[in-house]
Amino acid sequence: MKKINDLFFKLAEFTLVIMLSAMVIMVFGNVVLRYGFNDGIISSEELSRFLFIWITFLGAIVTMRENGHLGLDSIVRKLSLRGKKMAFALSNVLMLGCCALMFYGTLKQHGINASTRSAVTEIPMSWVYGVGYITSVAMGLMIMGKLVQLAKGNFNESDLIQVQDSEEVVTAHTQEAAK
Repeated sequence: MKKINDLFFKLAEFTLVIMLSAMVIMVFGNVVLRYGFNDGIISSEELSRFLFIWITFLGAIVTMRENGHLGLDSIVRKLSLRGKKMAFALSNVLMLGCCALMFYGTLKQHGINASTRSAVTEIPMSWVYGVGYITSVAMGLMIMGKLVQLAKGNFNESDLIQVQDSEEVVTAHTQEAAK
């Protein structure tokens, strides 16, 4: 299971690199065409906007795996072990609820988006906003995995704080390099 999980995230990271590269090429190419030749590729503007949406949502999935999202941990750090576990469970249940709402909202909009096409490329908008399905399911599965691990008691006290300061990351990488 860990191999499949790692493969999914490597694929997501690779996809992000490809999408960002394509977006940069389209935007830069369009700038050169507009300023140099007083012309442009209309579809590149629309496609770069769509890629930006996908990059944002897929990036959120990868960032969640790395605990890189912003958070406030000053109160949680002062709690007892039991308090940290309760805060961890509560925050993850609330995030799971947000994932369910995102999935439900994407589902409710799907019919409208499937019948609506983009202005220039005429891509069904369900392909653009369908990333909500991927994001909500992927994040929901990660959250459920964390809650199961918490129920099994497989977390250290430091794992219960879901925010990493940049200094902690540097220290962790330094310690790994020293081994």
